[in-house]
Amino acid sequence: MAHATLLHCSQSSTSPLACRRGSHYYYRAPSHVPRRSRPRGRGGVVSLRPMASSTAAQPPAPAPPGLKEGIAGLYDESSGLWENIWGDHMHHGFYDSGEAASMADHRRAQIRMIEEALAFAAVPSPDDPEKAPKTIVDVGCGIGGSSRYLAKKYGAQCKGITLSPVQAERGNALAAAQGLSDQVTLQVADALEQPFPDGQFDLVWSMESGEHMPDKRKFVSELARVAAPGGTIIIVTWCHRNLEPSETSLKPDELSLLKRICDAYYLPDWCSPSDYVNIAKSLSLEDIKAADWSENVAPFWPAVIKSALTWKGLTSLLTSGWKTIRGAMVMPLMIQGYKKGLIKFTIITCRKPGAA
Repeated sequence: MAHATLLHCSQSSTSPLACRRGSHYYYRAPSHVPRRSRPRGRGGVVSLRPMASSTAAQPPAPAPPGLKEGIAGLYDESSGLWENIWGDHMHHGFYDSGEAASMADHRRAQIRMIEEALAFAAVPSPDDPEKAPKTIVDVGCGIGGSSRYLAKKYGAQCKGITLSPVQAERGNALAAAQGLSDQVTLQVADALEQPFPDGQFDLVWSMESGEHMPDKRKFVSELARVAAPGGTIIIVTWCHRNLEPSETSLKPDELSLLKRICDAYYLPDWCSPSDYVNIAKSLSLEDIKAADWSENVAPFWPAVIKSALTWKGLTSLLTSGWKTIRGAMVMPLMIQGYKKGLIKFTIITCRKPGAA
């Protein structure tokens, strides 16, 4: 694996001005930016704390050799174990800050994560059929938990993509079993080269897949490309902390911790929430908002470790394969990263500009 160094993301040549309103920061374009390129509407909430931007536009580091194959192999091997213990939603749960959650709460928290993301992005309700999404893409779909949930919620057509053939096959089987084959289709495809035409989807959904992307700008650019004019983009992902103004990189001990996590989970270089915001701005996306939900996912990793230490978890883990076992061994490092304030569980939402 390549060393987990800071990914310097490119920006537009004109940086919007930060304007404070209450406890949030909004952005407005400088007066010299042509009106057609300014964000429309009231702007968007960005970070809840000061952030340091990567001012040097540098190309991303090349993807480590075998990255896609490693990701596919990890999920081919581990998805059955996860489904057996945790169900079909392969992502964090959302909890009230400081909540002491029981094991019975965790699947409900995973559904709540979906609903909180939709609410944060102000996705219209199914009660408003004229505005509610009718076409959805689930980028990094796992076994299609979000795909089926969103398809049922909105009565929408949903396409899901994953690098794992095992996940795609299992997800399509689950869709058929739930009578959703006419609404939900999963396929093997690369999120950086999506097999869809421009402007196809009203809602572009990425729940914890961005951390696997070696080129974050290309990733967001593809999400924007397949979004319909006026469509909503939701990215929920792992980030590292924003840099302080005096910093040019993370600290050596932080880089070392991230590298150990990267090696286990087939992750390329990480980036910060402010890097994602800067990418979205450089692509002229609108209503950009970001928030740190780290405190709201705090009970998740301890719960995963606890479930792995049950008899069912241990026996399943020992028969699942080395990639899965190696991933389980570094789960305490995720907890450590959150406690240190190094790992930030981040949501970024935005809209593609509407048709002229």
